[in-house]
Amino acid sequence: MLKPPAFLQQVNHRPWPLPQSPWIMHQRWCDLLFAHWPVPVESLLPLLPAGLELDTYEGQAWIAVVPFRMENVKPRFAPAVPWLSAFPELNVRTYVRKGDKAGVWFVSLDAANPVAVEIARSVYRLPYFNARMSLQNEGRDWIRYQSQRTDLRAQTAALKAIYRPVGREYLSRKGTLEHWLTERYCLYTSDAAGQIYCGEIHHAPWSLQKAEAQFDLNTMTLPIGLKLSHEATLLHFVRKIDVVAWQIVKV
Repeated sequence: MLKPPAFLQQVNHRPWPLPQSPWIMHQRWCDLLFAHWPVPVESLLPLLPAGLELDTYEGQAWIAVVPFRMENVKPRFAPAVPWLSAFPELNVRTYVRKGDKAGVWFVSLDAANPVAVEIARSVYRLPYFNARMSLQNEGRDWIRYQSQRTDLRAQTAALKAIYRPVGREYLSRKGTLEHWLTERYCLYTSDAAGQIYCGEIHHAPWSLQKAEAQFDLNTMTLPIGLKLSHEATLLHFVRKIDVVAWQIVKV
């Protein structure tokens, strides 16, 4: 029998207990940038299905552009496959809640692996799209990231950025904005009929670093009518984190 990941024993930071059902998917997220902007509440409300509430921090709504790379993506009882288990990914996300359960709502998810895109669309009902992407390490810890959406199921969107961590790793404090933005342990999605689904995830607390970034091109939110400034309000970097995910369930 496979030994469960050690971080599954680390649960005191979670806002609710682990699901009773078995997790189905493992992922490792690497070289991740959280780039956050405050946005008007009314700009995000049309994106959400009925029954799901936009979550705000002290009345302010936030949106994030999150470039990173995937490693060791695999089902629970299967080995990683080189051509399927590692690829760049780029998320645009905001924050929602259903009752007292806060989570993440993905506006879009772009990935450089067509097979992974189709699996994620069918299994998790998430708005994944194909993209041409690259991620390169440069001197002094810089990461150069480029993405151009190629999927005809969505409007074009692109990102060209360079970013790096600055300072030591640390854990966010409960009650702070950065904790509110990052420490979330479920996602919400919906189907064409408006049925809401929830997908649980688990990982250790985020080990954050402050970051700096330059955005040469960022049109990731133009498809929803939002134009973001060239400078993000908040920037955080994560070197790597292992994650397990459960099957989505109807809410």
